[in-house]
Amino acid sequence: MYTSRRDRRPNRRSKQSKRPLVIAVVAVLLVLGALGAWTLKNDGYLFGLRTPLAAEDYEGTGGEPVTVEVPSGNGYTIGAELAEQDVVASAEAFVHAFNANPDAAAIQPGTREMKLRMSAASAVELLAQNNVDRSGLTIVEGHTVAQVQQTMIDQGWPQADVEAALADPKALGLPAEAGGELEGWLAANTYEVRPDSTSAADVLKQMVALTVQELDGLDVPADQRNDLIIKASLVEREAPDDYRGEVARVIENRLAAGEALGLDAIDSYGRKKPSHEITTEEFQDESFPYASRVVPGLPPTAIGAPSKASLEAVLNAPEGPWRWYVTVNLDTQETKFTDNYDEFLVFKDEYQSWAAENGY
Repeated sequence: MYTSRRDRRPNRRSKQSKRPLVIAVVAVLLVLGALGAWTLKNDGYLFGLRTPLAAEDYEGTGGEPVTVEVPSGNGYTIGAELAEQDVVASAEAFVHAFNANPDAAAIQPGTREMKLRMSAASAVELLAQNNVDRSGLTIVEGHTVAQVQQTMIDQGWPQADVEAALADPKALGLPAEAGGELEGWLAANTYEVRPDSTSAADVLKQMVALTVQELDGLDVPADQRNDLIIKASLVEREAPDDYRGEVARVIENRLAAGEALGLDAIDSYGRKKPSHEITTEEFQDESFPYASRVVPGLPPTAIGAPSKASLEAVLNAPEGPWRWYVTVNLDTQETKFTDNYDEFLVFKDEYQSWAAENGY
């Protein structure tokens, strides 16, 4: 048995991994097809640069201790909360420290002991230690099967047991419509389980069962579930705060037009490396099913576990003709959408002006 904490966690979209989240959402330039789409959540770099912004910041490791509830979300979401509590001086300084720290992607939400008036860098470093007060296993939204596996191993489940359980998806309750692919079906959540009392297989069964439960609750027909999970996993990786529905609509519009989706997150998942390490030849390899710039349609599998919010965004995507989008401000995540390529170029220029003014 497990206790779902989904509805009790802070709403990622009202404050952006969204249930306990490894914060993989960082500044990124993505190109949709030959024309491109620029988004926020991918490899944590922009043109390979990580130049800090001269934002208001404290110095040192802080003073008076304070207990903070770190929200699920991206660097800006976390930074805004810490700035509100006077743990850091500004969300902007936290974002740049977050982007500069390779361990920041492992930060998990939860109750933390922090200090008032910490430098952004020291706050990120402390959070990355993940000294979270939790009694169960936390699986983060957007995580892949490989990441779920490693999380379980790190928390004490024997590697051989986890690998054996994952090797038999049917025994985990994976429904037939998943086609034997666990990717996207291991629901992120905090599960009240421990390696000394619950087997790896039983834990994974709970993850699959929670996904099925959510799909049942959304009244999704069985023959539509796998495509929904794949689409929602793309939204999970690509959509900045408050723009899940619009990104879902861009994906639907490109699919309807028979165009390649051109989402670097797809290529990165398939190649098992960040997009800036993918070569032009690899991006253009039409024989590779995850080459999203040249292969039309959805990827063969999901690219991570989608949140319920992403599932709902796909199911209820707003009407709109959009085919391109640009995140014009990486700190606030403001994102603009268009169906006009010339306007897309204007948005691109707007982003580049912002980047130049802010040290990127």
